[in-house]
Amino acid sequence: MSEGRFDNAFADLSRMLDPADPACQLALRTYCLAELAEAAVRAGQTIAVRELLHELEPQAASTPAPALHIGLRYAHAVLAENEEAEKLFTAALRADLAGWPMERGRLHLAFGEWLRRQRRAVESRTHLRTAREIFDALGMVAWGERARRELRGAGESSPNRDPDAREKLTPQELSIAQLAAEGLTNREIGQRLYLSHRTVGTHLHRIFPKLGVSSRSDLTLMLTTLKGRSAD
Repeated sequence: MSEGRFDNAFADLSRMLDPADPACQLALRTYCLAELAEAAVRAGQTIAVRELLHELEPQAASTPAPALHIGLRYAHAVLAENEEAEKLFTAALRADLAGWPMERGRLHLAFGEWLRRQRRAVESRTHLRTAREIFDALGMVAWGERARRELRGAGESSPNRDPDAREKLTPQELSIAQLAAEGLTNREIGQRLYLSHRTVGTHLHRIFPKLGVSSRSDLTLMLTTLKGRSAD
């Protein structure tokens, strides 16, 4: 799924729906609704999943099981027609997902992807950034890369995930990067480090490509993430 192999994903996951298959597990279907729905949409195999949702709705009405309800909200959103999708994504994100960060990340990613397909690239970036940050924090590399690809498609680059990225900078470049990440202007950085503001600008011009960022906000996010990893 994270690598975009949706046909393979659907072929494997749909075994849970076949009573004749040893992989068929009635209980496990409720834990894989999000995966099944997304794989089905991408593989053009939505009929089986729509039938499963119809089958599970009465069960959802009689149990508070969070995995089932989270999966149903996600599945309804990704399977919805365009006129209904935004309302369903918004409702799904309003639910309590404090203990379900992966699911929250996937909702933001799916919503961002949908917005981008609707040619609403600027709106999509907020959701795609959130998904990227969640996946990075969880160490889900392939999912983080998928969010980055979507962000690039929406016209925005992403900070480098490389935990050794700071080592690419000279000590002076690192000092400048840290001060820029704190919000100081080029002139203020120059006053701190006894450099001209033009020299600071030249250094930043070299720093950004080294770290794979294109803006100060990306720089702030990246250095904060790397600092947190170093502390861990």
